[in-house]
Amino acid sequence: MPYYIYKLSSFPLRMLEKLEQHDAFRDASARAKALRAALPPAEGALIKVILADNELHAEDLLSQQRAPQPNPDDD
Repeated sequence: MPYYIYKLSSFPLRMLEKLEQHDAFRDASARAKALRAALPPAEGALIKVILADNELHAEDLLSQQRAPQPNPDDD
């Protein structure tokens, strides 16, 4: 399965933009770090790496709302 690199922007709408695709995590991770370093801070976008079967699956996973992490202080 390939690793996809996406740029996520949230203003005014949540937009997904596929930037690259890599076969190895090491290559995808290094490239994502370089893209994050070059991203202007005022842009407010995120660079994400995701492992998925295809582009459609990657975009579906990135679009899903994740459940909040449990807070240990809530006990």
